[in-house]
Amino acid sequence: MRPRPLRPGLLRARLPRRLVAVLPVDPYIAALLGTVLLATLLPPRGPAATAAADHASTGAVALLFFLYGARLSTREALDGLRHWRLHLTVLLCTFALFPLLGLAARGLVPHVLTPQLYTGLLFLCLVPSTVQSSVAFTSLARGNVAAAICAGSLSSVVGIVLTPLLAALLLGGSTGGVSLDSLLSVALRLLVPFVAGQLLHRRLGPSLVRHGKALGYVDRGSILIVVYGAFGAGVVGGVWHQVTPWRLAALLAVEAVLLALMLTLTSRGARRLGFDRADRVAITFAGSKKSLSGGLPMATVLFGAHASVAVLPLMLFHQLQLMVCAVLAKRYARQAPTAAAPAPAPGAASPRPSAAGSDTGTIAGVDAVQRQP
Repeated sequence: MRPRPLRPGLLRARLPRRLVAVLPVDPYIAALLGTVLLATLLPPRGPAATAAADHASTGAVALLFFLYGARLSTREALDGLRHWRLHLTVLLCTFALFPLLGLAARGLVPHVLTPQLYTGLLFLCLVPSTVQSSVAFTSLARGNVAAAICAGSLSSVVGIVLTPLLAALLLGGSTGGVSLDSLLSVALRLLVPFVAGQLLHRRLGPSLVRHGKALGYVDRGSILIVVYGAFGAGVVGGVWHQVTPWRLAALLAVEAVLLALMLTLTSRGARRLGFDRADRVAITFAGSKKSLSGGLPMATVLFGAHASVAVLPLMLFHQLQLMVCAVLAKRYARQAPTAAAPAPAPGAASPRPSAAGSDTGTIAGVDAVQRQP
């Protein structure tokens, strides 16, 4: 007698709920992986194709940062600064504690990480925090959503200037291909479009907010163009000969330790500093996460032909942080008091996510969990 096949519903019932929540892959993550596969199989070859891919990536990066600037309300970002202790804590976690841990990982070269992968890992530690996924997990964990919005937005704005400066200081021309000469390119391709968007915010901002869903596809499509250009150039340069499966597994293990350390330090550090529960949740998620949508364009500008290896650690860390924080946020939600949601911090912006620096993609199943009581 042949055994009867299990029905999908029965199979899901037999799996632990926590495992089911993290098994589905976000469609956008699948699109990113598909883009990497496309760039591997059909990279841009020849002067014409290479130039077209480079121009498309340049245009996509400029469009991304123009839209970030046009949609970010300067007044909301400045008002949020009144809760300065929380925002300063998140900034120090993002641009001081993360880089220190990245520098400490230098001892893993060359036995665990190659010099190229370490450069990508250190760049990951310099990238600003997220907005969208930090807000989603803070809301799920019943934390201070308004503070998470302001902290993520401020980190994104500061990162446009601070991330390239830190990259030039810590990476240098001899290790990662980043030098002070790259700062002029950053100013032209990132900062100028962002400032132009800010200048046009009053005219374009309301319309962009109304069409936020459609513009989300523009954001994600632009990132896919950047990924294709970066990995396409890397494939032509032999990137997959530099990264073996063993090195990828080692990189993933190192990033898991890095994420665990940051989650522990942000959570316990916020408690030691005297923040209440709602603020601690916001600090934990905003201070331990990195922005894929902010880091990929910067890597393309800073690293050029070497961007494919540089962005690989960031792409892996992005998916890892979504899966781990989904489980952590649900645990925080179960532990939360049953009282009403915490009021926003004094001077914090209204709980409406900003698009500046928003991270494209959240783990599948989070929205369903948020609807649970």
